[in-house]
Amino acid sequence: MEFLSENPATRLLKSCARTGLALLLLGSAAAQAEDVHVAVAANFTKPMETIAADFEKASGNKVIASFGSSGKLLEQIKNGAPFEVFLSADQKRPEAVEAAALAVADSRFTYAIGSLVLWSAQQGVVDDQGEVLKRGDFRHIAIANPDTAPYGKAAIETMSGLGVLETLQPKIVQGDSIAQTHAFVSSGNAELGFVALSQVIKDGEISEGSSWMVPMELYEPIRQDAILLKTGENNSAARALLEYLQSDAAHRVIESFGYAVSTPEPAAETTP
Repeated sequence: MEFLSENPATRLLKSCARTGLALLLLGSAAAQAEDVHVAVAANFTKPMETIAADFEKASGNKVIASFGSSGKLLEQIKNGAPFEVFLSADQKRPEAVEAAALAVADSRFTYAIGSLVLWSAQQGVVDDQGEVLKRGDFRHIAIANPDTAPYGKAAIETMSGLGVLETLQPKIVQGDSIAQTHAFVSSGNAELGFVALSQVIKDGEISEGSSWMVPMELYEPIRQDAILLKTGENNSAARALLEYLQSDAAHRVIESFGYAVSTPEPAAETTP
């Protein structure tokens, strides 16, 4: 078989054609990439930062996240804030979004189940049985606002279940969100406080301060739901982000921050 060499002019034309095609493809990808505006519960800040970076790298889309208490984010959504996806710290607020006809039907799902921890930035303050709550030998205990933050509600349920709520009431300081609550404790303004496990876990363990993992039977499960808002119905990036949030890659990140991942309940058996 005979091979014919190309002359320089032909090679140059082909090279230009390949370069033009590459630029065209890159331009097309850039044109398809979209921004997605996400309202995210404060407890999910660290996992979301990692998930958003991974999603952006995989898809080319850009995540613009706003973090805060679920209650305040809900009010912003109702008042017309341009969020397209809502990642709440509970199920109640996404259900309220549905009831207000502000969400896309059948788009809600549980993306994580949170854990509550009593934590102090200082060693030796919190014992591993939570007996410090009964002793009450501290000046301030921080919780998130139970009216707007599900982790604050769980803290109230825990203290009530242990029979210490009334005694500790004068010592309670409230943060607007679980992020502010964590700041109160980490700064020492409160000796201890109820925070999300995701805020204090690193490499699978709580390595700083002292802590007590609150048994889940002391508070209602913190099932955190995600939902697609009507404002994001026609945004492919919003839908892609919610799909990515349910992927194995995202689940690994979520679990690494101390959350459980919801799994579908087995279907009921039918009698033939």
